[in-house]
Amino acid sequence: MEPSEPPPPGSTTSEPVDLATTNPYSLHQAVYARRSEYVRPHRIRIKVGTWNVAASPGTDKDLASWFVEGKGLDAQLASLDLSHSAGVEFDQPVSAAAELAGDNAVHLVGGNKIGIYVLGLQEIIDLNAPSYVARVYASDNGPMQKWKIALEAAMPGGYQLVTAEQMSGLLLLVYASPEVAPIISNVSTTSVGTGVLGYLGNKGAVTTRIILGESTRLVFVNCHLASGSEASYIERRIWDMNTILSRTQFKPVTFSGVEEEEGEKISDADFAFWLGDLNFRLDGLPGDDIRRLLMLHSRGEYDLSKKGMRREDSLEGEGVVVSSDSAVSSDSDAAKTSSTAQSSDEDDDSVANLPDPDEFIPDPHEDPASLQATVDSLLPHDQLRRVMRERKAFHDGWREGPITFLPTYKYDVGTVGLFDSSEKRRAPSWCDRILFRTRKDKEDFEKKIKDEEEARKKDAEMKARGMDHAADEDEVLFDCGPDADEEHHLESPGLDYDEYDDGDDAGDEQVITKEGFIDRIHLDIYTSHQRITSSDHKPISSIFTLDYDAVVPELKAKIHAEVARELDRVENEGRPVITIVVDHQGLHDAGLSENGRQKSPEHMVDLGLLRFLKKEASALTLANTGRVPATFSFVEKPTTEESDGTTLPPWLKASFVHPEPNANDSGQVDLGKEVTLEPGETVQALLEALVDEIPYARLLNDGQTSLEEVLVLRITDGRDHFIPVHATWAPTCIGRSIDELIRVPEGGIRKLAKVLLEKKGRVGSIPYDLDVHSAAPRELFRFIEAIETLTERALADEQMIEECKIPTDPGWPFEESTWKSSDKDSRVALVVDIIDSLDHDKPIWDAFAPETSSIERLEAVSEAFLLFLQGLTDGIITTPLWNRIEQAALSSLAQGSTASAKVPPDSADEDDKTTILDILSTSPNHNICFVFLTATLAKLVTDLSPMSKTDLEVLRNDSPGRGIGMLGRRSLSFRRAGGTPTAEALAALDRRRARERRFAEVFGKVVCRAPIPDKEKDRRLFEDRERAIVELFLRRRGDG
Repeated sequence: MEPSEPPPPGSTTSEPVDLATTNPYSLHQAVYARRSEYVRPHRIRIKVGTWNVAASPGTDKDLASWFVEGKGLDAQLASLDLSHSAGVEFDQPVSAAAELAGDNAVHLVGGNKIGIYVLGLQEIIDLNAPSYVARVYASDNGPMQKWKIALEAAMPGGYQLVTAEQMSGLLLLVYASPEVAPIISNVSTTSVGTGVLGYLGNKGAVTTRIILGESTRLVFVNCHLASGSEASYIERRIWDMNTILSRTQFKPVTFSGVEEEEGEKISDADFAFWLGDLNFRLDGLPGDDIRRLLMLHSRGEYDLSKKGMRREDSLEGEGVVVSSDSAVSSDSDAAKTSSTAQSSDEDDDSVANLPDPDEFIPDPHEDPASLQATVDSLLPHDQLRRVMRERKAFHDGWREGPITFLPTYKYDVGTVGLFDSSEKRRAPSWCDRILFRTRKDKEDFEKKIKDEEEARKKDAEMKARGMDHAADEDEVLFDCGPDADEEHHLESPGLDYDEYDDGDDAGDEQVITKEGFIDRIHLDIYTSHQRITSSDHKPISSIFTLDYDAVVPELKAKIHAEVARELDRVENEGRPVITIVVDHQGLHDAGLSENGRQKSPEHMVDLGLLRFLKKEASALTLANTGRVPATFSFVEKPTTEESDGTTLPPWLKASFVHPEPNANDSGQVDLGKEVTLEPGETVQALLEALVDEIPYARLLNDGQTSLEEVLVLRITDGRDHFIPVHATWAPTCIGRSIDELIRVPEGGIRKLAKVLLEKKGRVGSIPYDLDVHSAAPRELFRFIEAIETLTERALADEQMIEECKIPTDPGWPFEESTWKSSDKDSRVALVVDIIDSLDHDKPIWDAFAPETSSIERLEAVSEAFLLFLQGLTDGIITTPLWNRIEQAALSSLAQGSTASAKVPPDSADEDDKTTILDILSTSPNHNICFVFLTATLAKLVTDLSPMSKTDLEVLRNDSPGRGIGMLGRRSLSFRRAGGTPTAEALAALDRRRARERRFAEVFGKVVCRAPIPDKEKDRRLFEDRERAIVELFLRRRGDG
């Protein structure tokens, strides 16, 4: 690529930066301030071409000649300033007169003099073919490959494909020269369909975004908008354009591995180019008149005073320009002319040589007989220019080069200037366009809109204050001036087109890019290739010269490193500094091994073995060792998932406390989430770990989560500290299934976990391929044995020791509200030791100190037992078993909550129990657990709510043949016999029934596993059924 002229002086300048006041977030600004050290000025030409090929055969063969080589121009059918245009070249030097005659070969700059080629094609496939709909959903790259091959064959060597994207009939190809391709990055190409149903690709746009030298964003939009000459189609084209703008989204820009948060739109471009078949037509003029007028120009017959420029055969094929009179002369005429010329020369010897007026090329805009004057008269009727004036489309800074060429549509295929001669005789129009916009154009428009809005507000305020006509009389003298007339003229829609404004847009323009660099762009030429005849559209092209600052990556990396080091040095001198010391507690703190060697990171906190319900703690000493006050807090770690607002995981808690509490303090006082320390002050960060939720214990047992966390201690205006926290989970029987626990061998679950860790390298759920070692979990047997033994001991102690009075509440010892022990921490400690004994397969008695009373022991064992049952993942009555029980015809379940008020006969109870046990027998291990549990609970009911033989005998005698179960329905007169043996027996029976019910309520919830209904009424009924099943097995037949 060869620049047309040397690039302008470097546009970047270094700016001073006060590093003393720079914060860590100003690295980008500091690097940018030294941009002159890592950017270099560049200049390239960008050729942009667009062509609706109308799916015509042979159009790919013409691609090389017009797009790459720049041929196909017709100087007679386009007003080109060939002497001053940087985008035009001649095969040989020519005079102004020869240039005007058009008899020398001219072409646009091409080949390796172009840095970036951008080609937009439309209708590369037949959109009206029956197979079009099938192609919409098929990935057929054949058409794109054909055009790529044709273009690459014409390209100079070394040019590289930047992007190629096809959407139905639309194709966008971008190629870069060997010098430019390496500095192109962040290529993002997307398609937006606006055709059928507003989404299909028969209409729409293919758009790409590239970045040159990490500094300049270029966007190219190749579109095909809605066709049709009726007025209604204008609104559809406007809708297409707005849809393309709104739905086009590029990928986020990435520089040096850092990605921007959001993607970009077309409006984010530094330089945007909109090309394609926009399909805007000419309004308000008969098509036949336009066609006839332009036909005269194409034939050279419009200006009869210039008969020598009449074109012959110019409507078909490759027309030529001939001289009709002067070229047809006899030899005598030639001799006469020569003699006359000689005589004339002799006569003029004494006259000063004056410039020949014919050597000056007249301005075509000022010549009423020129083609340009005709074009200028048609452009005010152009729909595109009208919608831009009316601010309906392309009004926000978009502009177009001067139109100096014939309409691009619609021609007879194979002709240079013969407009549509078919039956439809479509009116000529400039359907194919190339628009462009700079960032400055967009910003200027936004500023204009803002100024207009402020002016409207000011006018409204003045009108409200009655000042809107205050200056009318002073302006009377100016109302009739030419400016007022022009203002009146501009108020008429469609009449404000100024044919002299077009050329003003081609000048160099300084643009500040999004990255802050200063670029310049110049439109060299904008024209059509009139002599390309293989389609009914004429291709058009533009050449732009772009001066831009490109980043040299190696130099920028060097500057970046220097600035980062300097900022770090300055920042360290004035920022707060916190020193962290892990307080050692045994061998768990700071990761010390048994031989005293360091085995963990310096700030790692190892909380050791963490057991269920057992809290472990460690402390960090935080000291302000800096020169300024330090404010810090624990913050949430960055995450890609949506945050729930929780800083720490559920098992970990962090708080700040005084290192040495005052003598008056009852305990350590939480200082809050944020603490400020003066230089030299210290504070402690207390870290506490606790797993007290059964679901989380299940996850840890199964190895689905771990006790690993990294605390982030954020120091305001300082650097973050990352503190790893670790604990080792102690596998437990809580949160396991019965199928797992029956496979635990002697030695307990801790021993099994150690074996599995040595074999498999990890600890998780107990494999089901292990041998079964017991019919029911050993833990269940140990609990049952302990509860029965402790109950007997508590009853015995009650007889012997006055202080050991057993609570009379029927829910004791399984309801927390009935427990005598009020010290929760002591009871929880006992529960932890009980579970730990079970996990090591040791007797539960080992968990108690000798001085612990039998009642305290029984309450602790009862709490641990309920936790164990609640933690069984499958439950004793599994969900499938529960569903079968509900489907069975059980009278106890049918009566639900009224069972206690109307007790079924003994025979019905036994039938229900038999049915339930038959169902449970299909799962033997669960059946055994259920039988053992209910038998134990029934025995406890009997022991804690005893009925003497006298009571039983009285009840049997007073209810012959009806059974004890029917006594609950005796008449009120029978119950009023207070003080009699019968009344005492009934009271004892009521106490037993109350305990049966309370026990059943407690264990029904932990024994059964079934989905809990959402509705309150259904939930109460469900709980009554759970209770009724357990209560059914707590009643013993025939003994009360």
